Amino acid sequence: MFSAFASTTDTNTLDDDSDMFDQSHNDFLSLPISHESVHLKGGIAPMPGLSNIGYGRESATSSVHYGDANDTLEVNHQSGRDEREDSTPGAFMNTYGLNLTPSPLPYPNTPHSTVENGSHGVNGVNSNQNGNAIFKASDENVSQRDGLSKLKDASLKHNFMTRTPQSLSRESQPSSTPELLQSYERPTKQRLASKLKGKTTELKANSSIPAELSWPEFGRQCILAAESSRLNPFALHPAEYRLLRNHINHAQVTIYLNIRNAILRLWHRNPLVYVSFDEAAGCTRDKRFFGLAKVAYLWLLRNGYINFGCIEVPDTAPAIARRKAKDTPQRTIVVVGAGMSGLGCARQLQALFAQLADQPTNSEERPPKIIILEARPRVGGRVYSHPFLNQTNSTLPPGHRCTAEMGAQIVTGFEHGNPLNAIIRGQLGIPYHGLRDNTILYDYDGTVVDRGQDMLVEKLYNDVLERASVYRNKAAAQRIVEGDRNLILFGRDANDNGGPTIAELENSDTPLSVNAKSTASTTEEKPTTGVEKLAGRAYQLSAGFNPNITAAEAIQTLGWKVETGVSMSQTVDLDAIAKTSEFPTLGQTMDEGIKQYQAIVDMKPRDMRLLSWHHANLEYANAVSVNKLSLSGWDQDMGNEFEGEHSEVIGGYQQVPRGLWKCPSQLDVRFNTPIKLVCYNTEEQQTGKAVIIECSNGQSFEADRVILTTPLGVLKSGSITFQPPLPDWKQGVIERMGFGLLNKIILVYEKAFWEPDRDMFGLLNEAEHQASLRPEDYNARRGRFYLFWNCIKTSGKPTLVALMAGDAAHYAEATSNDQLVKEVTDRLDSMFAPNPVPLPTETIVTRWSKDPFARGSYSYVGAKTQTGDYDVMARPHGPLHFAGEATCGTHPATVHGAYLSGLRVAAEVYETMTGPIEIPSPLVEKKIKLEHPATPSLADFKPGFAPAVVPTQTTKTARAQRDEDYEAAIIGAILEEIGERPIKPGRSGVNPFLLFTKDYWYIVKKECDDARVAATGNSEAKASKQEVRIAIGLKWRTAGEGTKKPYQDQADNARESATSNAASFKERVAHWDSEAARIRQEYIQNNPPPGGNEDLILNSRTAIELGASKRLRRM
Repeated sequence: MFSAFASTTDTNTLDDDSDMFDQSHNDFLSLPISHESVHLKGGIAPMPGLSNIGYGRESATSSVHYGDANDTLEVNHQSGRDEREDSTPGAFMNTYGLNLTPSPLPYPNTPHSTVENGSHGVNGVNSNQNGNAIFKASDENVSQRDGLSKLKDASLKHNFMTRTPQSLSRESQPSSTPELLQSYERPTKQRLASKLKGKTTELKANSSIPAELSWPEFGRQCILAAESSRLNPFALHPAEYRLLRNHINHAQVTIYLNIRNAILRLWHRNPLVYVSFDEAAGCTRDKRFFGLAKVAYLWLLRNGYINFGCIEVPDTAPAIARRKAKDTPQRTIVVVGAGMSGLGCARQLQALFAQLADQPTNSEERPPKIIILEARPRVGGRVYSHPFLNQTNSTLPPGHRCTAEMGAQIVTGFEHGNPLNAIIRGQLGIPYHGLRDNTILYDYDGTVVDRGQDMLVEKLYNDVLERASVYRNKAAAQRIVEGDRNLILFGRDANDNGGPTIAELENSDTPLSVNAKSTASTTEEKPTTGVEKLAGRAYQLSAGFNPNITAAEAIQTLGWKVETGVSMSQTVDLDAIAKTSEFPTLGQTMDEGIKQYQAIVDMKPRDMRLLSWHHANLEYANAVSVNKLSLSGWDQDMGNEFEGEHSEVIGGYQQVPRGLWKCPSQLDVRFNTPIKLVCYNTEEQQTGKAVIIECSNGQSFEADRVILTTPLGVLKSGSITFQPPLPDWKQGVIERMGFGLLNKIILVYEKAFWEPDRDMFGLLNEAEHQASLRPEDYNARRGRFYLFWNCIKTSGKPTLVALMAGDAAHYAEATSNDQLVKEVTDRLDSMFAPNPVPLPTETIVTRWSKDPFARGSYSYVGAKTQTGDYDVMARPHGPLHFAGEATCGTHPATVHGAYLSGLRVAAEVYETMTGPIEIPSPLVEKKIKLEHPATPSLADFKPGFAPAVVPTQTTKTARAQRDEDYEAAIIGAILEEIGERPIKPGRSGVNPFLLFTKDYWYIVKKECDDARVAATGNSEAKASKQEVRIAIGLKWRTAGEGTKKPYQDQADNARESATSNAASFKERVAHWDSEAARIRQEYIQNNPPPGGNEDLILNSRTAIELGASKRLRRM
């Protein structure tokens, strides 16, 4: 069931709280969701009011009913590569190559929106003016990490808490992490705050490690949590390496990584509740490592890996008397822009200064004032869900507006590290629709393209793309330090016996340990393969192809028929066009490859239209013509793709930035405040503020730090003046980087005339010269209405969104609405003939380049863009910091990239204002060996806690030795008669490609070595592992069925064998246990123990008899 407040349907209301919610609807309405593809986490209600977008009609003139005379302009947009399809990493892409599939977040709760400054709260409930937040708890203890906020009736009396079925029934919900209930319950906010401000709590090792989990399962969950945080679970992040290299030895790297991964596990178990340092310390196995836990906790917290998003965090700031408050210094941070990066940065900074206010560097002043300046009358920036004029007959659940996405539209996979996973699914509980890869293509005349021919052309396109990828820039390797992979896999710590630090090892000739791969650090290369998924199509991205296979051989293997008279030695050579131009582009290089293939195969005009459609698909991803993309760097973010199905937010993507703005308390956003002048001083300020900002409305603001999240297009336009001007290195990168354009035409109908369950369909375009075989003749038109999104399930009305990509995006800017609607209707008419296509009842056209606060859609790597320019764009200059998708080189042109850039800048600003993380010396205390340690009794420990390490006696008593010998004799009798206990069979894990790789590795390696010798003229030249991997991957993809079948059969047989073994495992174990008990009993009867205790020994079972299924608390 889905519950939400019914919202106002007035689309002309302003974006203020007094008009946001209909106070007359103060009861819940329930409506079952009928669409199977609609995903709403069980028990999660959506944020009340997040979809009730009642902004001023700043673009009302863009909502044009067909036939209106006025041409209009829509001024908001992002999307682009955020709208692009996700990709599945190729073989060997991950540096640690672990195949784990994350599961959906099991969070049964959702926070509730509060309004801090408005006259009305959420859904008409009055707000508390004193900064209310989510989950203000009653005096009872609340177990938060397991998702159980047991709010008593008294807490429901507070006027700041919205009542939901979840908040009324949490007491009966099962814990998602019951292990924490065994150790301790999380205190309420009030208790924790007082505890942090005053009393110090006793830290407990092992208290955050669930006792009922086996070590391998615990290790698996920790590894998965690290992967879900974009971190390598087996190696230090480069920033962690720089922080710790002088303080820890190689064994302690493994211990640190286990602690770090375990902290991340806590966060991903329930991102509705912050992770405290007490819990982080509980991830250690020994109190000696509390220092490591503190460093890991602070690093994860500062850098936005935990405790980010729309959650309430504890305020550890000491109380300041009113008379002293005026004399206590307070600095100011101004964030320019209330998009995803600006809101995410402001929210993170607010949380950091609250959680770390008790740190020594912050104790002398109040937390800084954070102000967000937004030029528009709304939040979201290029994430804008435009409400329809007509809100009647909606198919959406109550509480959601009928909207269309002007900008960002697609969540490109929730898994493997997308921070929006925690925010959308874990915190805000927003419903979403999973997209299906069911794209079909229509030819320009309306006929459906044959699927077989479509796939054939797509293979050729991928081949040309791979050949063009040879000219890609090689990313610089980063220095990392790996821990012991086997120990981490099984959740075990290394044996820390001291030793030199990482830095000392790097500077010495110390011999390696048995398992060490290097003295300390190694280099981590960026992945060079991947799959780009766009509009349901997968484009293989790699660093090259097998040079020993000619183009004629490759194309024949792909299923094409080579023309008569063509030699099988004929190939495609792109060196001429790629190396003669100073700034070669992807489009020109690929077009040359297509022309050369025309001499090998019989290519028809229809094939050219299909190839041009794929060009348009890349132009949609990059917001620019492929003829303007850098050949060497256009896909520089490759290898960072997320996993899982692509999704659309139901009721509007703008609910996400609204959630960041409103929850847990409303951020200070000043709307309608565009800036025009930034005066700054890069010298250290003794008195006064470092920056003065002047706005177009006459207001001015002084700040110590300014974070600019303005789009790259605005910086390029020069509409913001900097005094003094930005330095050449910053202005140069602004000019070099590309900022592209993608536009949309939204068409709303009374009734769907297309397949309502098909999420997208494509359209081929004819060349300017009909039936042309010249690639350049398709440039201007290929992106016109090339793809239609079916948005029935997300907008609430029969809606199509037609994309205008590449040169067509600029065509949309210069063409009237009437003309565009006429053209798209004519195209739809031919596609769905003989059924007539009606005129839309409502049309919205985006024109992002004319938006003064965007000047385009999103960034791309232009021909003149240099390697590392995204990092240069992100670099601060004095008190000026820069955020936004154009500063995120790993995830550019995406919503999640913009948000990640906000987290990055928050960490940057916080460190600038408070200093780096302080590392105590020594970080890890030395082991203390006791000569006569006493074994502690159970009375020495509090209930619920096991000792981190139980000291063992150095000498055994005679009786203890005698009992051990007797037990060993029993074990020997059991093993001699029936052998070891059956081991639970693991997953088969047999991959046919890996089997193929094993057989062909050295064959392919020799071929690559020979090619390297021929290319370099050096008889000693050898191919790199990466080159061999790429070549063997190509050999597998181009291998015939006869070659692949033996390996596929072997994998199938292994899988069947594993299934059979798993089926008989329980029966074999039960039989072994029964026999072991019999043998034990007979041995005791025939050989009574010398000290008695027959009953105790008879009822005991050793680890061997238990199959070692339970991990021991003792390490």
